[in-house]
Amino acid sequence: MSAKDFSHAGGLNGTPFQIPPDHRQRILVAEDDDDIRRLNTEVLAGSGYKVDAAADGAVAWDTLQLSRYDLLVTDYSMPGMSGVELLKKLHAVRMALPVIMVSGTIPMEKLKRHPWLQIDATLLKPYTPDELLATVRKVLFATDGIAGQSAPLPDWQNQPAAQR
Repeated sequence: MSAKDFSHAGGLNGTPFQIPPDHRQRILVAEDDDDIRRLNTEVLAGSGYKVDAAADGAVAWDTLQLSRYDLLVTDYSMPGMSGVELLKKLHAVRMALPVIMVSGTIPMEKLKRHPWLQIDATLLKPYTPDELLATVRKVLFATDGIAGQSAPLPDWQNQPAAQR
């Protein structure tokens, strides 16, 4: 990994802290708008994430029962089952999962009534692909250390005592 791929704020090149995606990380996108769902899926998959998509909250719920995900990106308002209703179901079965809530208007007053929903980030539509990727990376970093990547521990047991 070169310095261009991984840098710290205030580092030699002064760029913000950036983490390359962990190609094992799985993201579920729940969005009823076909175009936004397709765009989100393409942007995330093109950045190295494994992505599945659901057209509404009910399909997302069924999908979450079948596979493990590292992140849920869900629309707030969807037919059948809203993003909030989906999060309530996750909470009821104690399924811990980082969540990015997406909406044209984020009703913060409604969300404040349910602080236990633990929404990790919100993204206001319209947003750019760069804003989506930045939010995803931020949430994955905050909820999984360094996006699931860590340095190997030293092998102290196989080194002679004089080198320890």
